[in-house]
Amino acid sequence: MELGASAIEHLKALLRIPSINPPGNEGPCVEYVARVLSEHGIEHKIVESDAGRPNVVGRLRGSGKKKPLLLNAHLDVVPVDRDKWTHDPFGAVEADGCIWGRGAIDMKNMAAMSLATMVSLKGASLDRDVIFAAVADEEAGSNHGALFLVERHPELVSAEYVIGEGGGHTLHVGKRQICPIQVAEKGICWFELTAHGEPGHGSMPHPDNAVVKLARAIEKLGEVRLPPHVLPVVEQFLQELAGGASGAIPTLLHPRLANHLLAVLEKVDAARARGVGAMLRNTVSPTMLQAGGKVNVIPSKATAHVDGRVIPGQTIAQFLDEIRAVVGPDLDITVHEQHEGVVFSSDTPLYTAMAMSLARHAPDATVVPYMIPGFTDAFAYARMGATCYGFAPVKLPRDLDFTKMFHGHDERIPVDGFVWGTNVLSELVRDFCSR
Repeated sequence: MELGASAIEHLKALLRIPSINPPGNEGPCVEYVARVLSEHGIEHKIVESDAGRPNVVGRLRGSGKKKPLLLNAHLDVVPVDRDKWTHDPFGAVEADGCIWGRGAIDMKNMAAMSLATMVSLKGASLDRDVIFAAVADEEAGSNHGALFLVERHPELVSAEYVIGEGGGHTLHVGKRQICPIQVAEKGICWFELTAHGEPGHGSMPHPDNAVVKLARAIEKLGEVRLPPHVLPVVEQFLQELAGGASGAIPTLLHPRLANHLLAVLEKVDAARARGVGAMLRNTVSPTMLQAGGKVNVIPSKATAHVDGRVIPGQTIAQFLDEIRAVVGPDLDITVHEQHEGVVFSSDTPLYTAMAMSLARHAPDATVVPYMIPGFTDAFAYARMGATCYGFAPVKLPRDLDFTKMFHGHDERIPVDGFVWGTNVLSELVRDFCSR
């Protein structure tokens, strides 16, 4: 089957599997990937971190002259609000030139492209092994997926380079096109913020109400912009975004002016302002609330679950110091999940090869290194010494906002752009790994 058609078939099959995390349910996705690998005689192994949380790792053997290249894609997806979708989020509907479904961008597209690439490379003469890891649990911190493989089965995934999600897409800026390649990502600090107070009868308000204390802290977190920590890769990206011109975007690099200019930018382009702001500093978003059990009882405790993202180079302790400076010392902070951010050099043969590939296939676009405000499985593979890049190519039209597709309603990917990306990725891997 032709490469693009094969990738489309794989994508639709994977999108029809509701591998929502929690609980994950990646098993049927793993079974599909393993079946395709088996049909084409590609060596692979399935390993489970826990019942129902499998990962599959396929391998094409090379001469061993060079160290392996790993393609990584997570198979879990985030929940959906079905009534907010135009099409069934697990129907893999093809409409309006797109394939619709949860995971179309994040990131079953990369799984489908990688699987098609592995099949296309079967029998090729390679200087290095090509590995494909289809993994669980990225959306909840990677503990059952990439981290499990790195810590318990490093022999399956040890590689010099890893290619995953987070870059290679088309970004439209005015009349210009930019293709970012992810070389950095923020860390996470997911924590609970707990306020304590005096319980009592709801008919008699008092100032020591835990819910009120928590609400005040959440309001502060919702309004604050934490101190700036500008990385060189972010400075380079913003300068490229501005096209070398003077104006608002370069001025965002100046700490005294950044907050004011971000406020102005939010009125003009709120989505871009959020993205740029998140690259400049640590961020925090309250996401879940818990308090009380009866309407007429003032509870003694109120808790918020908070999603913190940490700039590479900043420690978790430094991040928590910034949070305490906002909410004060009286609330308890309990960290549930954490890891620090990572940065990888763009001065490598693989980065050069990716940039050259994009130059061939998107000659009007400018290629630039990039830091995503979220995280990927890259932090896990970094622990085994791999250099990791986000490069899941897709050509996007001007009216499709890439960032809104992540965890948003109506997630979809253009068919033509997806086929283009499959060809770009397959050609890159073949050229980089061939003798």
